[in-house]
Amino acid sequence: MKKGYKIKGLDCANCATQLENAIQKIEGIESVSINFLTEKMIMEYNEENKQEIMDKVKKTIKKEEPDVKIEEI
Repeated sequence: MKKGYKIKGLDCANCATQLENAIQKIEGIESVSINFLTEKMIMEYNEENKQEIMDKVKKTIKKEEPDVKIEEI
């Protein structure tokens, strides 16, 4: 399943890359792309475990970039 999210509070493109790399390591994530300029994240993941994967994504974002907020679009 491919889904788009609004990412608010990223400080720089390097932060976006680091966050992208951390999210990519989560089991069930097939691909992730974060665009710093548009503040958008496109994620492809296994739909069967959506809630579990999203919980891990939010936890990873909180750990890597505490000020970043994520909203589904």
